[in-house]
Amino acid sequence: MQPLQDPLAIQHRALDVEDYIDVVRRHRSLILAPMLAGLVISVVVAFLWSDTYVSSATIRVLPPQVPEGLLSMPLTVDMSQRVNQMTQSILSRATLTNIITTHSLYPRERKRLPMEDIIETMRSRAVSVTPIGGGGENRTKTLAFTVAFKYENRVTAQRVCQDLVTKFIDENVRERASSSSQMKDFVEDQWQTRKRDLDAIEEQMSKFKSANVGRTPEQQGATFSAINGIETRMTNINAALGRVNQDRLIIENQISILKDQLKQVTTPTVEAVAFTLVPRSERLVLLEREIANFETRLQGLREQYQETHPDIKASAGNIQILKKERDRLQKTQDELEAAAKKTGGSVSGLRPEAVREARSLESQIQQLMGRIEASKMEEESYKRGLIDADKAARSLQGTLATMPSSEKEYEQLRLSSMMARRDFEEIDRMRQRANAAVELENRKQTEKLEVLDQASLPQNPTEPKRWMIILGGAIGGLILGICFAGAKEMKDSTLKNLKDVRAYTQLTILGCIPLLENDLVVRRRRRLAWLAWSTATLASIAIMTGSVVFYMTSR
Repeated sequence: MQPLQDPLAIQHRALDVEDYIDVVRRHRSLILAPMLAGLVISVVVAFLWSDTYVSSATIRVLPPQVPEGLLSMPLTVDMSQRVNQMTQSILSRATLTNIITTHSLYPRERKRLPMEDIIETMRSRAVSVTPIGGGGENRTKTLAFTVAFKYENRVTAQRVCQDLVTKFIDENVRERASSSSQMKDFVEDQWQTRKRDLDAIEEQMSKFKSANVGRTPEQQGATFSAINGIETRMTNINAALGRVNQDRLIIENQISILKDQLKQVTTPTVEAVAFTLVPRSERLVLLEREIANFETRLQGLREQYQETHPDIKASAGNIQILKKERDRLQKTQDELEAAAKKTGGSVSGLRPEAVREARSLESQIQQLMGRIEASKMEEESYKRGLIDADKAARSLQGTLATMPSSEKEYEQLRLSSMMARRDFEEIDRMRQRANAAVELENRKQTEKLEVLDQASLPQNPTEPKRWMIILGGAIGGLILGICFAGAKEMKDSTLKNLKDVRAYTQLTILGCIPLLENDLVVRRRRRLAWLAWSTATLASIAIMTGSVVFYMTSR
């Protein structure tokens, strides 16, 4: 005989399909009982749950029948915001209490719950307002909205929904009329205030002119205009200076790039040649010609203009730049000649293509340098103009400061009169638009609401989803029964079949003796099981049938 193993060291064997079938066979009652209970409970809940019908209506927003310019005052609130405001007003406690009382809603709840709880439930669950936007550019604009109401009686749901639609339309008319009237009163009060202020300032002006006949400062307006012109000129000069500095930075960047390219192109290569004579640089000859041409042109300009003229300054700057470049090339020519005489056998030279490219780059650099010198001269001219303008402005401001006190008082009165008249004209235009808006509201030609779809009479309930509830209850009961069976199977540590004996005892099985029970006991047990299941099934059928009958008779 093989020695027994430690029970704690034995691992549970993996179950196969046959074992799962045995588990279901042993615990079928424990699995089916919760499933039957879940089925019965779900049927009872589904058919005792009252039907809920939803009646809905669609209200569209009609645009105004007049130009928008007449409606810029006084109503500028977006339609979506107005819908939210109307929704809050209609779903207030007073309005919902009136609806509940008028249509005798929630009779059972009113007997056992306070009115505040019923109103909150109706506001959060029964009534819904959904905006409908347009397409394309009008996607964020409310073009219509849907009003829906849920109730257990479909006719009552339709009536309440129609009542809500009527309240929305009436609330829109009342709100627009109230807003127009309030805005009109506000603008009228402002118009009266501005009119009094203007009359008071005009009266002061008349008194001042009467007291200072012949001494009214008529030139002060011209002085202010001159100061404004100088300030405008200074602003333009500052803008021009900024533009000149920006152009100079761009040119300097271009020069830096061209110089790097020139440095790479003009790298010399030394070749052995017989020394005879170093030829004169063509670029040097060309520069001397350009210098002569510029000097001739400068002489002609000096005969026509003064030395401060921009063209003379630009030509002089270009001549200086060309002379610097000529001196640099002449120095390079002299160094080459000296090196040729000293070595007598080697000079540095460039390829013809490189020479042409170098000349092109040098020409571009010289042009850009000339532009930089011209921009510097232009900057100096702007700075001198800015200094002159600042001096002129300070001089004019000093002139204003030295004017007599009566002139300053007159100017203050004149400015106050201008501002008061401007404010009065603006409020007068607002007053005219407000009066026009009120008149349009009275004629019903502004933006209004129109019923697009009347309140519908629902034919089928939206809640509850009975077959979903029944299916969910049956599946939930089945899952619960499987969990009970699994838990009981895990707690049961007895050996069930030969596979368990071989796995947990490690013994050789010679034979198997089946469990012999008394036939009478077995039959009695089976009869009791069939009796219990028959009774439970009949009771379940009776309960479910009663629920269905109650639902059908109470509709």
